Amino acid sequence: MLTIKDLTLHYGAAQILWGIDLQAEVGKVTCVLGRNGVGKTSLLRGIVGHHPVSGGTLAWGAADLTALPSFERARSGIAYVPQGREIFPLLTVKENLHTGYACLPSSERRVPDEIFELFPVLKTMLDRRGGDLSGGQQQQLAIARALVTKPKLLILDEPTEGIQPSIIKDIGRAIEILRERGDMAILLVEQYLDFAKALADTVLVMSRGRVVFRGRPDGPESGEIDRLMGLT
Repeated sequence: MLTIKDLTLHYGAAQILWGIDLQAEVGKVTCVLGRNGVGKTSLLRGIVGHHPVSGGTLAWGAADLTALPSFERARSGIAYVPQGREIFPLLTVKENLHTGYACLPSSERRVPDEIFELFPVLKTMLDRRGGDLSGGQQQQLAIARALVTKPKLLILDEPTEGIQPSIIKDIGRAIEILRERGDMAILLVEQYLDFAKALADTVLVMSRGRVVFRGRPDGPESGEIDRLMGLT
């Protein structure tokens, strides 16, 4: 389980995150919601080590991650699919997948067959350059590349952004399969509320760098999620 306690983060003199507490359990989807600019991506950058945190602790099980560099966090089983996908446009689909080998020992460097079961379109496009894929296909590639690393924690930053509805369904189905497999925790940042509610076991809503709601998406206080997201 990922456990975050009292996390703070600054960009220079500006404080972005204030006392964040969060848990992401194996076999469950934890979803962080919030409007633009509330600190969701900053939270993920702090978790994966792309930006230093100012205070608080991050742990995976009994292992303290707080001071580890990002590459050590990747080796410990944390995989990050950033907003905007960030695939390598001039590399082929196969070469993009192989970049996930970087944090694996040589004996484990292969693309699992399960990836093509989750995203069958990628198997037909292995020799096509990443930049020639549609936005939805690139998102599937970005998730597949993260899965090559055999993560214990999969972090997804707005995977539905700019994606056509048919591929949103494919991504949602893949997340459900990964959750049911029961060997990884999934931390999902989203703004597409229906997608998030359909997948999440636990929902956190952020506002101005703080968590202002925590609960189940179908719980008795779930209407508060709509209010905080400005939908009611």
